[in-house]
Amino acid sequence: MQAAVGDRIIIHGNKVGAADRHGVITEVKGHEGEPPYEVKFEDGHESLIFPGGDFTIKHAAQPEG
Repeated sequence: MQAAVGDRIIIHGNKVGAADRHGVITEVKGHEGEPPYEVKFEDGHESLIFPGGDFTIKHAAQPEG
């Protein structure tokens, strides 16, 4: 998966009842858009993540929905 600064990331809850986490990619540290990504989450938390198979990227130019 490739991403760019400004893209939204959704990390899906991996347990029954677990909420999804939404954030914005603020820095791409991997080669050519690959992880890891520096992400600022909706709750204000910032983290360096190496997302697994439980995430979706919404590119900045891609409409919501």
